[in-house]
Amino acid sequence: MKADSRLTCNTNDPAIVCSGSIPAVTRVISNVACTRCGCVCDDLTVTVESNRIVEFTPDCSLAREWFNWLRDQPDVPAALIDGQPVDIDAAIQHAAALLDRSSLPLIFGLSRSSTDGQRRACELADKLGAVIDSTASRGHGPSILAFQAAGESTSTLGEVRHRADLVIYWNSDPLYSHPRHLERFVESPGQHFPNGRQGRHVVVVDNRETATAAVADTFLQIPRGSDFEVLSLLRCLVKGIPIDPEQFAGLPEEEIKALADRMRGCQFGAIFFGIRLAAAGNGHAAVEALLRLGTELNDYTRFVVRRMRVPGDVTGADSVLCWQTGYPFSISLSRGYPRYGPGEYSAENLLERGEADCVVLVGGERISRLSDAAQRQLQQIPVILLDPAGLNWDVQPQVRFHTAVYGIHCRATAYRMDEVPVPLRKILDSSLPTDHEILARLVTAVAPLMD
Repeated sequence: MKADSRLTCNTNDPAIVCSGSIPAVTRVISNVACTRCGCVCDDLTVTVESNRIVEFTPDCSLAREWFNWLRDQPDVPAALIDGQPVDIDAAIQHAAALLDRSSLPLIFGLSRSSTDGQRRACELADKLGAVIDSTASRGHGPSILAFQAAGESTSTLGEVRHRADLVIYWNSDPLYSHPRHLERFVESPGQHFPNGRQGRHVVVVDNRETATAAVADTFLQIPRGSDFEVLSLLRCLVKGIPIDPEQFAGLPEEEIKALADRMRGCQFGAIFFGIRLAAAGNGHAAVEALLRLGTELNDYTRFVVRRMRVPGDVTGADSVLCWQTGYPFSISLSRGYPRYGPGEYSAENLLERGEADCVVLVGGERISRLSDAAQRQLQQIPVILLDPAGLNWDVQPQVRFHTAVYGIHCRATAYRMDEVPVPLRKILDSSLPTDHEILARLVTAVAPLMD
């Protein structure tokens, strides 16, 4: 009988080590967390063979794209200067010299990093007297400003799953952006909903038909740009303030009234809003109106409002920057203490004004969303890029560090969209350094230069 050429071992216990002389080893790793979207689903089972991911369950379109990309990682040097492979030590010293010559360095990105990398980025900004900004300034920054003005009524996603009988998606299409959000937090059985979706009512409020709208119990289609008006009407209706019919100005009056009644009459309601609400021209005002609506609904029932966050650990970047500097994004440390200035110290604005003269990109995935003027400035100043292999952006870095992927090549911590920290496991080997290791070495290298 021919021996099986594969050895299978379950590595739920990180202490278990697979050993033996069999050439092909298959490992089945459970409870793997995926950082491809803000849900950070931590229930995946991944099959690894010869240090390659060959299978995963349950299926998810974003996770499939993510793991397929990881299967084809190129063999690259850890460091390059002007596109030429060099020793990491040489690249560190060259990057430190660029930062030393800079009058106002900028550290930008952080959403592809993890807690350790984000902490090191703050430490480097402190040493340099730099400006540090996360991708939130090009995303949910208006939402953060609204939170600071109005506060928020919030909960974990687990509480929504166990208690919510009304779930509203506002300008959000989670079947596209967060494919397992409905599956895990709306359709899954909960403490008060042992039959999952049964007993829950799902509403979509949007200016267009979406995949999520097609499976919702109620779809309220509103004109583009009318979110603030609709939210203001809902606030009046919830509080019983009389409204002149003319104030609806062509909006679906009966549907808005029905939604207000449903919101006020539910046992536990949750609103999840997408980045399209925050990114509109009056996004901060619309989000603030939504947050105040959530607060006012708590006079009658239990209601929470949550953001649908973009891929990566941008929620963690908000949290780490807050407990390191006191502020969530757009922070200047040029005077030796933190100053908060959305707009003034946001990466795009600094680049447009030509004030930042050297940039450390901790992940480059958001530079394509910067304005043309900001991107032109990036082409004219020294750029130090830390990013995994196989990612190429419209920027030519003077120094490029290829880094390991958190939750794939090393352990780490990422924050789910509800600010719950989720541990990330190592499932593949890699010889590349992590971004927190590179940033720590940069801190050491620039320290003598700052004295």
